[in-house]
Amino acid sequence: MLSSPIILRIPSSMKMTDQQFFEFCQVNRDLRIERNQFGDISIMPPTGSETGNRNFNIAGQLYMWSEEDGTGICFDSSTGFTLSTGAERSPDASWIKLERWNSLSVAQQQRFAPICPDFIIELMSPSDKLQLLQEKMEEYMNEPGIQLGWLINRKDRKVYIYRPGIAVECLDNPDTVSGDSVLPGFILNMSKIW
Repeated sequence: MLSSPIILRIPSSMKMTDQQFFEFCQVNRDLRIERNQFGDISIMPPTGSETGNRNFNIAGQLYMWSEEDGTGICFDSSTGFTLSTGAERSPDASWIKLERWNSLSVAQQQRFAPICPDFIIELMSPSDKLQLLQEKMEEYMNEPGIQLGWLINRKDRKVYIYRPGIAVECLDNPDTVSGDSVLPGFILNMSKIW
């Protein structure tokens, strides 16, 4: 079984600026790194092959819909975003409306863009702890711009649906999950995810 993330707690006197954190991530490109609002750094192990395949399937389905829809762009799990709290997060898959993305400068788009996606997906790995991912999802829901988030728990075959200001909805072993009005026409087929 793969191990849990390594959490590095950084003293306030040693906290990195956004630029330093970006450079830190660039020189450690083989690691998946996130930073919370307090400056603590999480270094996550690579996903197992099975989880990687499921995540690729999710990203592929989102990409196909996004290309046909044309109102936004999607991102994979290696993309970092800087949230309003200062946290840098990398959802497993995400999508942003074009007008929001295009409002950023080219320099902002080339780094960890200072924007929270409109839609995010987190896929729980066998080594992930559900409570930590639920806390991460709640963090996203407090961000400007976020409209919808899905936390997929393959082990228990549950999908948690997050919307800002609304109680979390839990779908038990769904065949599909709908993007609702946020992503009209996007239906995630769960048969290859489970």
